[in-house]
Amino acid sequence: MGIGIGILLLVIGLILLFAIKEFPDSLQEVVDPTTVGWILVIAGVLALVLGLVMNNQRSKTTHVEERRDV
Repeated sequence: MGIGIGILLLVIGLILLFAIKEFPDSLQEVVDPTTVGWILVIAGVLALVLGLVMNNQRSKTTHVEERRDV
């Protein structure tokens, strides 16, 4: 799930940075879309890296099953 969220945040951030040229004036008065785009890109990269690290740790985990005869 972390990888998917990371990709989604990254794509939305890149769209805000590069694809959309003009924003409504009411939106630009409240928040700068370029800044929000960079924040989403950074958050997406972090989520992607953390998701990959967590999946790598999960794959290295071993499980031991112990059976006892009674």
